[in-house]
Amino acid sequence: MAMGSGTKAEPYINVTPFIDILLVLLIIFMVITPMKPSRFKALVPQEPNPNQKDIKPNPLTLVVSIDKDMKLKLNTEDMGTIYDTSKLSTTLAQLFEKRRQERAYRYGMENRTDLPEEERIEKTVFIKAPRSIKYGEVVKVIDAVKGAGANPIGLQIDDLAQ
Repeated sequence: MAMGSGTKAEPYINVTPFIDILLVLLIIFMVITPMKPSRFKALVPQEPNPNQKDIKPNPLTLVVSIDKDMKLKLNTEDMGTIYDTSKLSTTLAQLFEKRRQERAYRYGMENRTDLPEEERIEKTVFIKAPRSIKYGEVVKVIDAVKGAGANPIGLQIDDLAQ
């Protein structure tokens, strides 16, 4: 009993639907991929030059120090504790407003008229804390300083030798 004329059926795979699916997936991945990746810019300081002994600090430099007993100081002025950072935030916000009124610009930004004035005002704050304090406690201070308008914020370790 013969089932046909002896020709063999060849399989035919239609790839058109696969190409359509591939193009849809490509479009989906292109849309969900961020166009501008966000990143955290970290600047690592270089070794200091041993010949530079008598460097005078900038009078506009602000340093928030956290003591081991969780007390805050802005340069040398007492600002309470890390559990209540409202005094620190208020003081920094007032200081930044005063600098804006007096036009206290960052170094090198005095003549940059292409930038808005808010970006030219000196608002750099360094936070100095001992290694023994938990990072979460330092983050509370970072949030308070950032909320006052500080930018950029630098972190310092108090006891580098340990």
